[in-house]
Amino acid sequence: MTAGVLLTGAPTHNQTVDWASLNWRKLEGNVRRLQARIVQAIQAGRWGKVKALQRLLTRSFSAKALAVKRVTANKGKRTAGVDGEIWTTPKQKAAAIKSLQSRGYRTQPRRRVYIPKPGSKKQRKLGIPTMKDRAMEALHLQALDPIAETTGDPNSYGFRPKRSTADAIEQCFTVLGRKPSAQYVLEGDIRACFDEISHQWLEANLPLDPRILQQWLKAGVIEAGTLLEVDAGTPQGGIASPARANLTLDGLELMLQQKFGASQPLKRKNKVNLVRYADDFVISGSSRELLEDEVAPAVQRFLAERGLTLSPDKTDITHIDQGFDFLGQNLRKYNGKLLIKPSHKSVKTLLQKVRWEVKANAQATAGHLILQLNPILRGWANHHRHVVSKATFSRVAYDVGDIIWRWAARRHPRKRVGWIKRKYFRTVGGRNRVFFGQVAGKNNQPRLIDLFDVAGVPIKRHIKVRNSANPYDPQWRDYFEQRQTRSQPFV
Repeated sequence: MTAGVLLTGAPTHNQTVDWASLNWRKLEGNVRRLQARIVQAIQAGRWGKVKALQRLLTRSFSAKALAVKRVTANKGKRTAGVDGEIWTTPKQKAAAIKSLQSRGYRTQPRRRVYIPKPGSKKQRKLGIPTMKDRAMEALHLQALDPIAETTGDPNSYGFRPKRSTADAIEQCFTVLGRKPSAQYVLEGDIRACFDEISHQWLEANLPLDPRILQQWLKAGVIEAGTLLEVDAGTPQGGIASPARANLTLDGLELMLQQKFGASQPLKRKNKVNLVRYADDFVISGSSRELLEDEVAPAVQRFLAERGLTLSPDKTDITHIDQGFDFLGQNLRKYNGKLLIKPSHKSVKTLLQKVRWEVKANAQATAGHLILQLNPILRGWANHHRHVVSKATFSRVAYDVGDIIWRWAARRHPRKRVGWIKRKYFRTVGGRNRVFFGQVAGKNNQPRLIDLFDVAGVPIKRHIKVRNSANPYDPQWRDYFEQRQTRSQPFV
């Protein structure tokens, strides 16, 4: 029998289809239509219909197929959970669609792994679910995301579709960039946000099947062969964990508006505005005393209801003339003008990563080294290309060039400078000393490849997404299509 599943409804042995023959565009359209109906029901205040549509979506063949596709196509597709199982063949994927049933579903414990925190010696705990648990999360996330997007804080930008760090930074410029803007900023960071969220609050407030949600929260983790119970938090590593964390923090902006900006005179006086990216946020204010004595305690009370608290070592109040770092950028006013530049920490982290890659590829060919470095350099430059970065890009390009030159000189300690320059560097257009190498191209034919030119990335002002824009609402479809054509990354 061919590996297959029923096109609609529950799988049977009679109606099957090969995984490769699935019409993904049609399946995505089916899910989008149901998600749009969820949005419309929320806007109409019909929460009973919302629940019914969620149930319909999570039981549809289209949503199940897309859930399996997501977990078998992402970076973690070859990382197994505690059962050691991964889905790699069409037969396994087809059977997986059939297995995604709410009735009789039992979550398995997560496998504990540790990864280093960027720029820190500390370790971040991850819980790796089994493939089936990942697929179930992906399935229910399709019914949860439309709610999160429709009810979410207008100025929340982390882990949300069609929103980015560039949108958050642009909102910071809007809030802080003018002369009469707020002069003080509360830099907030929530301590162990994913690990400390109250299970009781989640179960009482999240619009999810309560039986399945409780299983996800209480599944526990296996570490060194021992099952550990979990009493709080939403495990990092789960597909739906960011959405659950966002829903937990949504309402913070509304609370601040009601307390410090209920009227236009009060809003102009206090100048309190929130910009949040996941569990990192900044709140502007007209004075240090306002932020310290009124805003911070209000935020603490809001978080305490959810089992959370501010991190004392990462929470600070700063004058805009002193500047602060947020999402890899430094925001500071110079003689009354707000300039946003790549932070020193971001530049330092990039150069450390480049040095590590060069050291790890000491015996590699120039072409192989370039293949390792280009995604790092391109990604960093695209992240910073919307702010005042030109001078920083030039400096980074110079420092990276110096690192590469030292790598080449160490490989050939007895060769002269001219010989090294001819072997590893060439002139491209008006650029001299361009590091290049040779890699296998189409039909295994050799081709030349150049190191990505950070200094050549053009600076382009980012247009912030509209606060009320919702990618699941059909009214905004044309808007997002236009944004997509304007915001292509520099390659």
